[in-house]
Amino acid sequence: MTKIVLLLIILFLATAAGFAQAPDRAIVRETLIFPAQEKHVHGSSLVSLPNGDFLAVWFQGSGERTADDVKIMGARLQKGGKAWSEPFLMADTPNLPDCNPVVFLNSQGKLFLVWIAVQANQWEYSILRVKTSTDYAKSGPPIWNWQDNILLKPGDSFANEVAAKFKDLPQSSAGWGGYAPKYDNMIIEASRDAGKRSIGWMTRIKPLLLDKGRIVLPLYSDGFNFSLMAISDDDGTTWRPSLPVVGRGPIQPALARRNDGTIVALMRDSGDGPTRVHVSESADRGESWKATTKTDIPNTASVELLVLKDGRWAFLGNDIDDGRYRLSLFLSDDEGKTWTWKTRIEDHQPGQGGYSYPSLIQTPDGLLHMTYSHHDGTKNGKSINYVVVDPQRIDH
Repeated sequence: MTKIVLLLIILFLATAAGFAQAPDRAIVRETLIFPAQEKHVHGSSLVSLPNGDFLAVWFQGSGERTADDVKIMGARLQKGGKAWSEPFLMADTPNLPDCNPVVFLNSQGKLFLVWIAVQANQWEYSILRVKTSTDYAKSGPPIWNWQDNILLKPGDSFANEVAAKFKDLPQSSAGWGGYAPKYDNMIIEASRDAGKRSIGWMTRIKPLLLDKGRIVLPLYSDGFNFSLMAISDDDGTTWRPSLPVVGRGPIQPALARRNDGTIVALMRDSGDGPTRVHVSESADRGESWKATTKTDIPNTASVELLVLKDGRWAFLGNDIDDGRYRLSLFLSDDEGKTWTWKTRIEDHQPGQGGYSYPSLIQTPDGLLHMTYSHHDGTKNGKSINYVVVDPQRIDH
């Protein structure tokens, strides 16, 4: 073998190795929070505590809304630790499934856990629940000092907004038949029902904290198949509804604030094809929202959004239109107008597991911390994965 041929082979192998490693080079740490098992685990949320600990939550049980043994579980990663604690109970409404937990700190450092209790085993009858704690620095679960329901009462302005915003959407003829009401008309009619618009609002993704004690908590409804925000102007003591975020299937909003104050919501697509991430904007601190439009990002299951300390935006989601087998992290340097950099967090063949419902935060050292449902497709292969990414390693 000549030296030239040998050099070419070495160069080829080095190049191939570089390409193979490139998607993973940004990941600096990865571990399952608990060993994979057969119980259904899903819908995680993650918070970094002032003492340097991390607290993760998720729901776990025999299923989802149809299984009454579903409860909210949690685990703690102590500052500097390598392994998560044994899971512990965070919330359990007797004889009802508890799902979709969100954990966060308000501007005063109070810890919030918000989740849903699913009445009648139907998403449309879900009730928002909340716990708070100021004593959460010790090992194990927080010591809760308050618990209640979050009860929202959207008024006639909700129905008026739904009717008006459907006029802003592209024309659609979707219906069940020539004599059946169109989808748009069915939703407009349902919005006039005070009972339907008052329940069934569900959590999924962390809130946006603004100045003057305002918290904008994203919610969505499987009944209306669109979204709404719960707004607090007293750091989470009381809550009221925004106007709805209207579209054909925009659910589970993730929020980010532009430098000019505009709030952007990216949402999972639960509507008609092609399945793409929905986007809407609010110019009044989350009170009202434009009718949604679709971006060019494929989407089937989940979205997350975060403004980084260096000004870039991070999007984390299933950027495919036929499953949950891939989870990607996108970065943008123009506030989400374009997404220049991308790395794969999970990349499998279709049908080989599901990796979805992520939570994404950033710590002062600049690292990104995420949790997500990690289902490898086997009977005993369900857990929550914890991944740490250095965004500076995602090349231009």
